[in-house]
Amino acid sequence: MQTGECPLWHPQEQALYWVDIPAFTVHRLDPASGAHRSWKLASEPATLAINDQGGLIVAMRSGFAHLDTGSDEVRLSEIVAAPYDQSITRFNDGHVDPAGRFWVGTIYEPRDKPAAEMYVLEQGKLRKAWSGGMTNSNGSGFSPDRKTMYHADTAAHRVTKLDFDAATGTVENQRLLHQFSMDKENNYGGRPDGAAVDSEGNYWVAMFEGARIVKLSPDGAVLGEIKLPVRCPTMPAFGGADLRTLYVTSAGARPAPELAQYPLSGKLLAIRMDVAGREEPAYRSR
Repeated sequence: MQTGECPLWHPQEQALYWVDIPAFTVHRLDPASGAHRSWKLASEPATLAINDQGGLIVAMRSGFAHLDTGSDEVRLSEIVAAPYDQSITRFNDGHVDPAGRFWVGTIYEPRDKPAAEMYVLEQGKLRKAWSGGMTNSNGSGFSPDRKTMYHADTAAHRVTKLDFDAATGTVENQRLLHQFSMDKENNYGGRPDGAAVDSEGNYWVAMFEGARIVKLSPDGAVLGEIKLPVRCPTMPAFGGADLRTLYVTSAGARPAPELAQYPLSGKLLAIRMDVAGREEPAYRSR
C-alpha cells in the first residue's frame, strides 16, 4: 500500500475495511478466510463509515458517497459534493458518533496556515462544525459515556478533547489533552495521526514517524505504548469477534533507507490486545 488509512471493523460482516488514499482504493479483508476484495474509485477515499442500510459511506476528496459493497463493480451513489476547493483541500480522518452522525475533518494541503475544517454528515445533509485552528484534522473519536469527542491536529502534534452533546450533535470547550514534542532533533516520537477509543475509555493514537501506538488516559496521561515494525503507522482500529485485535494501517510510500529498516511499511498489522475495543456505530441514513 502507498498510504493505508482508516481501518474499520464491520461487526455484522466480521470483516475489515480500509483505504489506500493515493491509490484511490477501498479494501476489504475477511480475516477468517483470507479473502480480499477492493474497489478502485475516481477520487481519493479518505475515511469510511458503516451504513445502516448496507454498504459503506465513503468520504472522498470529491465529497460523500454510498459504496455498494455487495458488488465487485464500483457502484457509487453521491450523497453530497465537497464544500471546499478540491485543488488544495480534501477530506481526511473521520468517525461516526454514538447517534449515527459521520464527523469528517479536512486536510489543508498547502500547510501554510491552520485552515482545515470539521464537517458533520447527518441524514444526508452536511454542516460545518468548526473552522480553523488546525491544518490536518485527524485522530477523532468518542468516549464510551458519549460526553467527550477527541481530535488531533497532526501538524501541531496536538491532541485535544471537546465536550460533546450526543442529542444535538454539538461540541464546545476544546482544550488540550496531550501535546507531543515537535522537536525532531531531541525527544521526537512521531506526530499523532488516526486513533481509536477502547472499551475502558482510553485513547490509542498512531504516531506517524514514531513507529508506535501511544495509549492516553481520558485525562491525557501516557499509559503505555506499542512499538511497531513500521515507522509510519496511520491509524488503529479494534476488531475481531471479541474486539481484541488491534488492526493498524501504515504508509508504504517512504524513503528507501526507511523501507530498508522497516520492510513491513505499507502493510496491515494485527496485534492481539488485553483490552477490547467497541463496535463502531453505523451511519444513520435516515
